[in-house]
Amino acid sequence: MSKPVPMSPSFVDEDLHNLRKPKPFNFAKFLYNTEDGTVMGRDRSSWAKIGIFYVAFYGVLAALVAICMWAFFQTLDPRIPKWTLDRSLIGTNPGLGFRPLPPVDNVESTLIWYKGTQHENYKHWTDSLNDFLAVYKVPGLTPGRGQNIYNCDYNQPPPKGQVCDVDIKTWSPCTKENNYSYHKSAPCIFLKLNKIYGWVPEYYNNSRDLPESMPVSLKTYIGEVEKSNPEKLNTIWVSCEGENPADQENIGAVNYLPIRGFPGYFYPYQNSEGYLSPLVAVHFQRPKRGIIINVECKAWARNIIHDRKERIGSVHYELLID
Repeated sequence: MSKPVPMSPSFVDEDLHNLRKPKPFNFAKFLYNTEDGTVMGRDRSSWAKIGIFYVAFYGVLAALVAICMWAFFQTLDPRIPKWTLDRSLIGTNPGLGFRPLPPVDNVESTLIWYKGTQHENYKHWTDSLNDFLAVYKVPGLTPGRGQNIYNCDYNQPPPKGQVCDVDIKTWSPCTKENNYSYHKSAPCIFLKLNKIYGWVPEYYNNSRDLPESMPVSLKTYIGEVEKSNPEKLNTIWVSCEGENPADQENIGAVNYLPIRGFPGYFYPYQNSEGYLSPLVAVHFQRPKRGIIINVECKAWARNIIHDRKERIGSVHYELLID
């Protein structure tokens, strides 16, 4: 009987090396294996099960989100904020705004600067007012504003579901046809009170009970209204003055149209369809030219707080007419 021939160590090492050496990874074959028909290591039935699972999972998830959103929106009213007055972020102290505003590339500025004799120079300001006042002239530009417009007065507040009209067409010289008097170096600035749902003003409607800080000219005006038209005392009054003594000297005579304040029959604001905020046109009749005039306008009611630093209850802007 013959003895087995022993294998040389070199042959053994080579066989072990071949067993340990991993096969090179074939990415194309991983994506699609033509031999067994798998895609990324899975056959069609496996991918179908995974697809059905994720479709069902995300479908149920989407349904749960939709149900939650539906339940949430059932608690909201499209016209009544969920949080109002003291419970809201806006609070109970309305701010005062002015128009026209400076160009958008200088949005932080409050300077109204132009040359009174050059149309192209003051065109931005008049065009800006035209755009702002368009909704007041054409009722159709405001959704729902049309048949529900009511001719309000102090003894005729608007019925439920109707809104008061703001007729700016008769506010001469602060009209489009008169270039809002910018060409005469006597510009008109329009003021509006910010809307706060449900806010009811507490009026200064007694000339014997007015704050010491109120301008003398406004106190005199309220006294005259009290004698001639006492029904108009329920008004949020407005004053515009120079901020500093020098500004007060340079500002000149100021007129207010149609009256010196916001009529009380516009309040409380209840987000009625077609509602537009009341306006006051401030006509600076003879401001000094060639110098910056700092102007501060305030709204006056017992529940409007004034803070010059925080610009609460007031608005600041500058006039410069070359």
